[in-house]
Amino acid sequence: MTSAGAAPALIESGSPAQSSNSRVRFVPGWSVLFFCSGFPALLYQIVWQRALFTLYGVNIQSVTVVVTAFMLGLGLGSLAGGAITKRSHLPLLAIFGFVELSIATYGVLSLRIFHWAAEYTAGVGPLQTGLIAFALVLVPTLLMGSTLPILVSYAVRTSRNVGASVGLLYAVNTLGSAAACICAGLFLMRNLGEHGSVALAAAINGLVGLSALAWRALSAKKTSDHTGGWEQGTGRVSTTDLGSPASTALTFNFPFALLIVGVAGFISLAYEMVWYRLFSYYTAGSAKSFAFLLGAYLAGLGIGSLVCQRVCKRTRDSLELLPLIVGCLLTATILGFLAGPLLSHVFYYLANYEWSFVLVALAAAFLGAVFPLICHLTVPPDQQAGSRLSYLYLSNIIGSALGSYLVGFVAMDVLPLKRIVMLLAWAGIALAVVILLNARLPGRDIAVGMSAACALALFTMLPSGRLFDALYERMLLKENYPQGMHFDDVVENKSGVIATTQGVVFGGGIYDGRFNVDLVNDTNYIQRPFSLSYFHPNPREVLMIGLSSGSWAQVIANHPQVEHLTVVEINPGYLGLIAMHPEVASLLQNPKVRIEIDDGRRWLVRNAGRKFDVIVMNTTYHWRAHISNLLSTEFLHLVQQHLNPGGVEFFNSTGSNEVQATALSVFHYGIRLANFMVVSESPLQLDTARWEHVLTHYTIDGKPVFDLALPAHQTRLQKVLLMADTMDVDIPRFMTLESAEHVRERTRQARIITDDNMGTEWMQ
Repeated sequence: MTSAGAAPALIESGSPAQSSNSRVRFVPGWSVLFFCSGFPALLYQIVWQRALFTLYGVNIQSVTVVVTAFMLGLGLGSLAGGAITKRSHLPLLAIFGFVELSIATYGVLSLRIFHWAAEYTAGVGPLQTGLIAFALVLVPTLLMGSTLPILVSYAVRTSRNVGASVGLLYAVNTLGSAAACICAGLFLMRNLGEHGSVALAAAINGLVGLSALAWRALSAKKTSDHTGGWEQGTGRVSTTDLGSPASTALTFNFPFALLIVGVAGFISLAYEMVWYRLFSYYTAGSAKSFAFLLGAYLAGLGIGSLVCQRVCKRTRDSLELLPLIVGCLLTATILGFLAGPLLSHVFYYLANYEWSFVLVALAAAFLGAVFPLICHLTVPPDQQAGSRLSYLYLSNIIGSALGSYLVGFVAMDVLPLKRIVMLLAWAGIALAVVILLNARLPGRDIAVGMSAACALALFTMLPSGRLFDALYERMLLKENYPQGMHFDDVVENKSGVIATTQGVVFGGGIYDGRFNVDLVNDTNYIQRPFSLSYFHPNPREVLMIGLSSGSWAQVIANHPQVEHLTVVEINPGYLGLIAMHPEVASLLQNPKVRIEIDDGRRWLVRNAGRKFDVIVMNTTYHWRAHISNLLSTEFLHLVQQHLNPGGVEFFNSTGSNEVQATALSVFHYGIRLANFMVVSESPLQLDTARWEHVLTHYTIDGKPVFDLALPAHQTRLQKVLLMADTMDVDIPRFMTLESAEHVRERTRQARIITDDNMGTEWMQ
């Protein structure tokens, strides 16, 4: 998502007869303020989106509607800001100051408002989620979206240069937002958490607002910012400031400009969705990858806009600017197209993958140049500049929202990534061609542009198969990739990427299980789900959050005592893979099993009346993005509400002391079993004899787990049962037990995971 607001254009006024270049003089000290005003916008976005995802789920439907709600708020804010600028008597700089203070006020209260709303609305359907999310963020995003047209209008009243005003304001603000993303990834989210980050953002908003009001008060005696160069009473700009007719002749009309910035916004956000998938997969779902990617993307937009500001100060000649726009589109197209192949073929040889963000920044810089250049060509520097800009900004936001939705929610469900990238490349080329065909440029310039577009189109078609060959294999294995290796199966959908090779499952770029239910030949520690009867006397009703290969679900569904198994899985792509593997295929037809596609936390909220004897979660590593939603104290208290008396939660700690300490901070009783925590509000009923009885009567698809007529099976059964004798051993191995008292002592210095601090997500 692009920057949500813009910094104030604090300009020293000159006389109307001065040249444009001399009149646009920004005070260096105030440039810090412009930068700071962009900083909190992205902090709010990161924290608010995460808070809403926690409340309404992180499945793709919830993510899409929350992001769309943000974009709609910004778009409406742009229209509101444009309407304000039509009133020439209003003190725009003072209005900007009050807007910043209003955002700060909402920021301070925002998380409390979100949680208050969640008490009444969490767990509703996708449409209701979108409406509620839109209502929750409408006020602040409307305020943020209003600032760009307000401040551009204020700047243009003095500078008489739309492109320079848009370019500089957009650049400085966007660079501030980029800095917020980088700081969030490096230390803010880790050290301050959600509440601390929002408090910092609100403090910065307040400082910016008060500074703008103070500047307005100090400058009011010298000049009035509502006249500032307009001819008093006429609403028209002085003709001395427009330049010669030849230099300001527009090449295309305003509706066509709306189309251009809308399509450019679509391409820009669509590429961001593609890049996020690539970097998320490459980093195995690191929370920082999104923050750094967004930071690189926004930094690129800011740099591109800053360069355009200098160009716009120098010229308004369409003969020079239109070829520049076409060149920017074509260059961004080739860079965006090559991002995936370069990430998989080149960047893993470098010391760290962060170097690849340079490519993202370059592509975004060329895309970011389009908006200020189009504004410069199509918006006259008169009293309607802010209003006209608001429509262009709205079109850009609508295009951006559509790009995010159609690519992230629709295209990724039906097309492989390389086809999406090719279509985006063709969209960029087509937009460049349309501009050329509608431009009054010399024939030689048009010929050069068309030749470049055709060559680029051919390049995206001819070598694309080789460029994208083994894309996911290379990104997963990196420097360890064996030449010629390919996954057996790759499933790409809007929920992520799943791949298998030799029976191993990789979800989102990291190990996610193995197709195996054989306890005698245990290759995936399948002993763990077979142990239910060791710690629970009668697990009849079981809930499992997370499906993956289906091996755990197959074991539990065939447990002799289990009557019903409900499985909640966020990615439906696993179902097709399960059907292809005979070890687990029967799971899909088992009458005891019900599989629901949803976010696990969201499902529990939506099904408040459901109770279970055991809740099983073989979920992913504790450091991956959003996993703390299933590990925090708030989530564990939610789990408590869904357990029958004596009920047990059995979940993967992935070796984290923080996860283990958090589990025992909520539940009084528990043990560590291998890397899992077994926790309950009642004393655990550990019984080796009961467990042995169940194991000797266990069958899967009619085949006994242990054939006691075979000596090897007898030996393996006794080895499995020996786990019961490993409680608090001096030298623990993986498949051992540890008492709650021992775990508490060992993890007494560990931090307790909450929704606010997000565990270790921002520490890796």
